[in-house]
Amino acid sequence: MRFACLGSGSQGNGLVVEVAGTRLLMDCGFTLKETIARLSRLGLDPAMINGIIVTHEHDDHIGGVARFARKFNIPVWLTHGTLRGVEKAFALLPMINIIDGYRRFSIGDIEVEPYPVPHDAQEPAQFVFGNGALRLGVLTDTGCSTPHIEAVLSRCHALVLECNHDARMLANSDYPQNLKQRVGGRLGHLENTASAKLLASLDCSRLQHVIAAHLSQKNNTPVLAQATLSSVLNCEAGWIGVADQSEGFGWRQLI
Repeated sequence: MRFACLGSGSQGNGLVVEVAGTRLLMDCGFTLKETIARLSRLGLDPAMINGIIVTHEHDDHIGGVARFARKFNIPVWLTHGTLRGVEKAFALLPMINIIDGYRRFSIGDIEVEPYPVPHDAQEPAQFVFGNGALRLGVLTDTGCSTPHIEAVLSRCHALVLECNHDARMLANSDYPQNLKQRVGGRLGHLENTASAKLLASLDCSRLQHVIAAHLSQKNNTPVLAQATLSSVLNCEAGWIGVADQSEGFGWRQLI
């Protein structure tokens, strides 16, 4: 089992998960040309993608899904609420599958466990991906943690965890007040110390990788995110990976 990122941030998101012969793309917020180029950087072409899993309807996560899925005849999975938000754009997709009640399902060799998160979207979901023995937990685009999130993400072998902003940087930024309140609110995005507090609440005994994701380019830095998360795990800051907006991150293997 391995995973890699096409890019992470407000300008576009995409994560690839591979188990045996199955490869899933979680979100696609890039143009068709850019998506193909970013997949190629990972040694993949579009024909190798077996499905697209969508977290929610915000453009940086879903903006490239419809065109990519139509072009390459790829099935899409999303919740009822997310589909309501993009129904017209998705009308001509070859295959739409509804994630109903956050129930687990499988696509080829990959087990998919959806779970709800507090975010300002119609029916947002995040996911844990597995192969029966190994688990990759993904959490971005949530304003706060919940006991359910903590239960789902405990004992994962890898985590891609939102560290969107530093609270002080956001407070001192030139963002308008309403945007500051949205980003920092309980339906917004996870702040560095909140991410660290969440990480501290988990059973981390199996962790092989932790990746800080969805960093704000204006209100955070990789150094701040790495320092905050590494302090919880008592590890070197450099052990914490960072999902970059332009480069994402390369393949990480789970064993």
